[in-house]
Amino acid sequence: MMRSELREHVFKMLFQIEFNDASEMPEHLKYYFEDLENAKDKDKDYIRSKYEAVAARVPEIDELLNQTAEGWKTSRMNKVDLTILRLAVYEMRWDADVPEGVAINEAVELAKKFGGDSSSSFVNGVLGKLAGQES
Repeated sequence: MMRSELREHVFKMLFQIEFNDASEMPEHLKYYFEDLENAKDKDKDYIRSKYEAVAARVPEIDELLNQTAEGWKTSRMNKVDLTILRLAVYEMRWDADVPEGVAINEAVELAKKFGGDSSSSFVNGVLGKLAGQES
């Protein structure tokens, strides 16, 4: 699978943490992989490890988002946008394999695909501000 396709699967797994107890997630991951027919073991390993890495840092990521997104606390954010932001912030701050610009661009693409009409501009603005760029 291509990296953007893997990222989309990570996003889908991360989205589930908003609606499921953390103790249930290993079982959800197992079922998710059963339905993922074309995924190789290395793809599943990548999805699992990135999902676990992001999920472990959610409180820290949410704190960064709450400091950055003026007027928008994570508790008020659309859950799709919040999940996309969490993944992107993780990639920007802690994933050395993903350049900051790529993380932002990929997040905007996910927002266009899964978010609402204004999701892509919201995600871009928050991430641009976090990156120290003008949004």
